[in-house]
Amino acid sequence: MEIVIAGGHGQIALRLARLLAGRGDTVVSLIRNADHAADVRATGATPVVRDLEAASAGQVAGDLAGADAVVFAAGAGPGSGAARKDTVDRAAAVLMADAAEAAGVRGFVQVSAMGAGERPAPGRDDVWSAYIRAKGEAEDDLKARGGLDWLILRPGRLTDDPGTGLVALAEPPIGHGAVTRDDVAAVIVALLDGLPDVRHRTLDLLNGDVPIAGAVAALR
Repeated sequence: MEIVIAGGHGQIALRLARLLAGRGDTVVSLIRNADHAADVRATGATPVVRDLEAASAGQVAGDLAGADAVVFAAGAGPGSGAARKDTVDRAAAVLMADAAEAAGVRGFVQVSAMGAGERPAPGRDDVWSAYIRAKGEAEDDLKARGGLDWLILRPGRLTDDPGTGLVALAEPPIGHGAVTRDDVAAVIVALLDGLPDVRHRTLDLLNGDVPIAGAVAALR
């Protein structure tokens, strides 16, 4: 396959690119900062500098030409304010979906967050509220697109522990907990392989007791 990853220098994206390129897939990783290109190349992916907060859908559609699927793994990241939660976590996701439709790329996996679109828990600050709102609005936009074989993946609390290969993967709610970034990347690979049979699902993801292949097969 040929896969385009938005947010290509993110921690999940780098792991994902390494897995995909390692098995022989072609991977293009969109990055905002040219200084990150060497890190992307080290995974086996091809970096393309594209600022999703400034690009047009037509420009991004050109980056997607010939691809089989898109993975939206971009995010404003820690330390960013409420405004960038909207311009990256929502608007950039919408831009990527627009570009995928324009380029004729049907496969689309969107990395979201548990609780997206819900009322924030008491005590959460304005930036968290903006983040959850932006993720929810990006999900709503994607769900309305009948021309894409979309999947929304909502990982729990992310850790850098080694991957276990064992997960809980199902439509929400499945409770709360943690999941390794290694396992998130491995689940995305399996979901990409499962498209379009497992399309049009919103899935929560935690570490659990089911092997990843079995967890994805159970969705069919």
